[in-house]
Amino acid sequence: MELSNAHLTRADLCAPFLRVLPVTGVAISTLGAPFGTETVCASDASAARLDELQFDLGEGPCWDAVAARRPILTSNIRQHGNPTWPVFLQTLDETDIGGLFAFPMRVGSLDIGAVDLYSHRPRSLTGAQVADATALVGIAARQVLRRVLLSHTIKPDLGADEGYSRRVVHQATGMVLAQLDLSASDALLILQGYAFSHGRTVREVADDVVSRKIDFTSELDGS
Repeated sequence: MELSNAHLTRADLCAPFLRVLPVTGVAISTLGAPFGTETVCASDASAARLDELQFDLGEGPCWDAVAARRPILTSNIRQHGNPTWPVFLQTLDETDIGGLFAFPMRVGSLDIGAVDLYSHRPRSLTGAQVADATALVGIAARQVLRRVLLSHTIKPDLGADEGYSRRVVHQATGMVLAQLDLSASDALLILQGYAFSHGRTVREVADDVVSRKIDFTSELDGS
């Protein structure tokens, strides 16, 4: 499939990775339900192609990063690539990819997608560089989730008293803030994202948080 210039849009999300890290390209994508599988941003055609291949094949480091909820760091993709990606590795013979690094994007307990970073030459990332990448991925995850929520309609609070609804949401936001040590805006974002991903209203989720039926500390721990 011929790639258009669509990968150049939303480049503001990709640019910080290129400024801070010793990588050639970056692609940011949502993966799987409920946010869909889509490239949100790619710095160049090679990065966009990396995403496209993994989407089409259903294998590769971005999928593993999301499943394992940890970075997948491959300093030399041709020599040290995961054997569970046989077709993906074969297709890379036609590219100039050397090192490939995939980081999961999460906001609270929500799996959003992944960030793929690549270099033309084989190389490793230092511990400090992995930490920098992880911090940038966290920022990107919140920006991507906000954009997803803005582009979709969250289930409305039909029949809810508006004033009461706001009070419950504010109270729940404060509880999530305390549970996860986040800013108020990020705590509200988690409530909205959780509601969207479960097909519920924010009010319904807020009620469950206030009544302690939902605890995002437990959600993060996978319990």
